Amino acid sequence: MSENAPPYQIQTQSQDYESLTVSLLSHQQRSINSTSQVAIVGANVCPIESLDYEIAENDFFKQDWRTRGKIQKFQYIFMKWLLCFLIGGFVSLVGFFNNLAVENIAGVKFVVTSNMMLDGRYGMAFTVFSVSNLVLTLFAAIITAFISPAAAGSGIPEVKAYLNGVDAPDIFSPRTLVVKIVGSISAVSSSLVVGKAGPMVHIGSGIASLFGQGGSRKYGLTWKWLRFFKNDRDRRDLVTCGSAAGIAAAFSAPVGGVLFALEEMASWWRSALLWRSFFTTAVVAIILRALIDVCFSGKCGLFGKGGLIMFDAYSANISYHLADVPPVLVLGVIGGILGSLYNFLLIRVLRVYNFIYEKGIIYQIFIACTISIFTSVLLFGLPWLASCQPCPLDAAEACPTIGRSGNYKRFQCPHGHYNDLASLIFNTNDDAIRNLLSKDTDSEFQLSSMLIFFVTCFILSILSYGIVAPAGLFVPVIVTGASYGRFIGMLLGSHTNLSHSLYAVLGAASFLGGSMRMTVSLCVIILELTNNLLLLPLIMIVLLISKTVADAFNCSIYDLIMKVKGFPYLETHAEPYMRQLTVADVVSGPLQLFHGIEKVGNIVHILKTTRHHGFPVIDTSPDSESSVLYGSILRSHLIALLKKKAFLSTPMRLGVSDAFKHFSADDFAKRGLGNVDKIEDIELTDEEMEMFLDLHPFTNASPYTVVETMSLAKALVLFREVGLRHLLVIPKISNRAPVVGILTRHDFMPEHIFGLHPLLVRSRWKRLRLQLPRLLKIL
Repeated sequence: MSENAPPYQIQTQSQDYESLTVSLLSHQQRSINSTSQVAIVGANVCPIESLDYEIAENDFFKQDWRTRGKIQKFQYIFMKWLLCFLIGGFVSLVGFFNNLAVENIAGVKFVVTSNMMLDGRYGMAFTVFSVSNLVLTLFAAIITAFISPAAAGSGIPEVKAYLNGVDAPDIFSPRTLVVKIVGSISAVSSSLVVGKAGPMVHIGSGIASLFGQGGSRKYGLTWKWLRFFKNDRDRRDLVTCGSAAGIAAAFSAPVGGVLFALEEMASWWRSALLWRSFFTTAVVAIILRALIDVCFSGKCGLFGKGGLIMFDAYSANISYHLADVPPVLVLGVIGGILGSLYNFLLIRVLRVYNFIYEKGIIYQIFIACTISIFTSVLLFGLPWLASCQPCPLDAAEACPTIGRSGNYKRFQCPHGHYNDLASLIFNTNDDAIRNLLSKDTDSEFQLSSMLIFFVTCFILSILSYGIVAPAGLFVPVIVTGASYGRFIGMLLGSHTNLSHSLYAVLGAASFLGGSMRMTVSLCVIILELTNNLLLLPLIMIVLLISKTVADAFNCSIYDLIMKVKGFPYLETHAEPYMRQLTVADVVSGPLQLFHGIEKVGNIVHILKTTRHHGFPVIDTSPDSESSVLYGSILRSHLIALLKKKAFLSTPMRLGVSDAFKHFSADDFAKRGLGNVDKIEDIELTDEEMEMFLDLHPFTNASPYTVVETMSLAKALVLFREVGLRHLLVIPKISNRAPVVGILTRHDFMPEHIFGLHPLLVRSRWKRLRLQLPRLLKIL
């Protein structure tokens, strides 16, 4: 504690019962918490709040659970598994529909364009190609900008922040879900270098969130069984299962989806959640397999057999030796460097886009249309730089490919020849991946074509991601990584025993590891995607090296995007400077407290004059007149008490049984999206304002507390691991005020800490300067 900290002050607000306004600990200067509490969702700056993952174990809650019988407990467990089954079923159907729509929309576009080129009408072919791409991009941008800006981007950073406890507004609303589905289909079909895997994670999480709303009075869904999930903790588990289902539907990788949710998305994990997420992805895999069998029978349209969920990208028996390991190591190093460079450039582009988007929606639409036209010009014009190749005599499929997807695009070439660059660039991203990863294709592509394709994908994927439309990063990163991996394999030529397609797989893995910094989940996803377990050792090596190298430069792309959006995300580790501070050095005031029996007028006044969502409740010690900490109470619970108007005419304490006469568990359940009660909506008379409320039955009598001398680093570990929203700080000396302050996630943010202690910024940069020569020596 600082010697210059101001004394505690008590302001009397009522003659009968008073609330406390406490100036918290500080050094020479004390300020209100100024940490940014807004997030850039789409192009809009929106206020954000935290989620209540901790269950408020008050007397009312405990009595409610004690009164539940075996049937109600069975209902609770059964509904969890039933909702997981429904999530898996709906996500698999949406994933299948999205893939089918993209394949057919893009397929018709390419067929019409190719037929015109076969007739020599190249100008008309370019016009049809570019205009169709522009219309699809414009449609995706318009519905995103005007209906739901939260649907822009991949959605993975938003879902990851939600699972960390950040309630970003509107990310799981029904309109966001619809725009995400329709906009993703339109954007991917428009030949933009964007993917649908990231949006599928957001879609899966959105479907899970809607199932976890606990019913809806608006639509008549008031079935009593649905009310079990009206709390943030159960909804968090369902959203985790939904994110796993999204990856499983995008790549037909059920185990990879579970590991993706564990490694990248979830901030809290337990064995029960592992089982439920595994069950959800298993449902996805089974339904997808059944639907794929239907497509193989020819009932899904002309292009119903393409796409990542429709085929095994790479399936071949491979053999490698110790001499093949050094090129793989080099590939991992290059992947780490390129991945970190990719993240650096993408964040810079996103910042420029955000600056432009602040000027209005018309600028958002203009950027999207500009990128679409630029992409169409490159995709149509670059294949003219490649020379025509004669069709191989032993080709496994028809050459040249006409009227469908395939490895041999004719483009402008004469009969019996194909354009290798057009086979990659004048195609859907999914088909480009299949062409790059196909076995026995070492002589199919030219070195120059592969270099052009890599540079094109690298640039276009960076420019395309930031437009106001649903857009994923997984598929563009896979395409880009596979292209440079195959380029490295072509450079090595006969000096390696590995095929070019195997280098493409390893290149995709290294670029994914360098950009997204995942290891175990990516390894399993690639293995399930390629259907080849023999690749496991090489993929493990590549991912470990690429992640290690990239970590020396910056963090993962999703973490960088969360920082750009302003999400107060709590990392798993504490920064070194946090060990120099105590929790008393960062808490801010003034702090508002309630007595166990509080005047209604005081409660209304504090709720209207503050934005706090948690308040300490103090009580008088039976042994002395000093106050002691009784517990904490949530803002939502106080509003529920005021809304019910079960007031007392005199200050007296009630029992839990008396509380059950006036309230039910549903009164304190977390409401659905957009249905939050506000204090301004409650009308009270002057007579009611002079009455009292007994807060004891509704106060969490066992809140998490830390002493004011605890290090900030230690408090962060506790705050994150338990999943708290409020952490009470109590004094070290017992004869002082019972509460020093409340820590929230914003108190752990660097912006807030450095704002209070600017000297830490200089010491932090000094340490970095000292560590830089050592790091350069290692590299």
